[in-house]
Amino acid sequence: MKLSVVILNYNVRYFLEQCLYSVQKAIEKLDAEIIVIDNNSTDDSCEMVKSLFSNVILLENNENKGFSKANNQAVKFAKGEYVCILNPDTAVAEDTFLKVLNFAATQENLGAVGVYFMDGTGNFLPESKRNLPTPKASILKLTGFVKKYYASYLHETETGEVAVLAGAFMLLKRTVYNEVNGFDEDYFMYGEDIDLSYKLMKAGYKNHYFGFAGILHYKGESPQNDEAYLERFYGAMRIFYKKHFNTNIVFDVSVKVAVTMAKQARMMKKSKKPFKVLLLQKAYFITENPTLIEAISPKLNIPLQMVSKNFPEGTQIENTMLIFDAEYIEYAQIFRLMHRFKNKGNAFRIRPPKCNFIIGSDRSDEKGSVVLF
Repeated sequence: MKLSVVILNYNVRYFLEQCLYSVQKAIEKLDAEIIVIDNNSTDDSCEMVKSLFSNVILLENNENKGFSKANNQAVKFAKGEYVCILNPDTAVAEDTFLKVLNFAATQENLGAVGVYFMDGTGNFLPESKRNLPTPKASILKLTGFVKKYYASYLHETETGEVAVLAGAFMLLKRTVYNEVNGFDEDYFMYGEDIDLSYKLMKAGYKNHYFGFAGILHYKGESPQNDEAYLERFYGAMRIFYKKHFNTNIVFDVSVKVAVTMAKQARMMKKSKKPFKVLLLQKAYFITENPTLIEAISPKLNIPLQMVSKNFPEGTQIENTMLIFDAEYIEYAQIFRLMHRFKNKGNAFRIRPPKCNFIIGSDRSDEKGSVVLF
């Protein structure tokens, strides 16, 4: 078997459903399997997988084991030459795995491969490629100076070696994953991908960012609860530095001060600059199914119009909700249109194949929204 796609789920049933539909389509031409491991979700995620995706291997934990333990648990069941660790709040293009696997086959001493992450607004997520988070870089990042934290030397659509990749999509050989003992289980949430990336480098492997393939990743790097995020980020960095760097009391105090400053700075920023509300005037549904128009239109408070997926060159769209029917238009084209019409007051929603909901996000620091119809 060529590929095992491992998806860890926790209470994101609708995002998981879209993710699975997109992954199924993307592995049609591959000898591949999908493994979903659930960390004791309280929604109906597991029931959904059992009823709609009978070919998916479902592992159910009776407690939340965290990111590292659960992914390691799932990889033990994997049969693929390669494993891809994938977040459930993602959707992949039809050719994503083919492109990445073809690239991986040409590399010597391959560690992990990461790809271009696009958020729900059509914008690039810089955590797709990062530098090694030295103590100085992490303290600067906590206080808002991110230039040295991200691998900005490499353009988002280029390909090259990077130190750290994001755990939302990491593809590597299963033998290599096992050689470095997978994710370090001392981490519960945050820092696991940094640690694995660094372990791969220390073992003599090279991590690569592949900017010619992309995925949609709804949830960005910073959760809505900034205080909780900063505490978890700080905790993860403490584990990382104790394992791989020489730390001292001066460093620990410096990071604690930086966390306090970051909390205050973010609270001030929130109070001064509230989130910009989109002033949507109309909605376009890219579909050929008029029945869907009738079902979704009552759920919106703006006029809804059915349009073709072939937008003429030079088309200008502003202050519009674009709803994509993934049974009519491929994810690869959806991603291109989102990128094309981003930053113009537009919002994007996707109706996954066969689904009675539309899903999307207007911010890169939130999980997004689901509208049932």
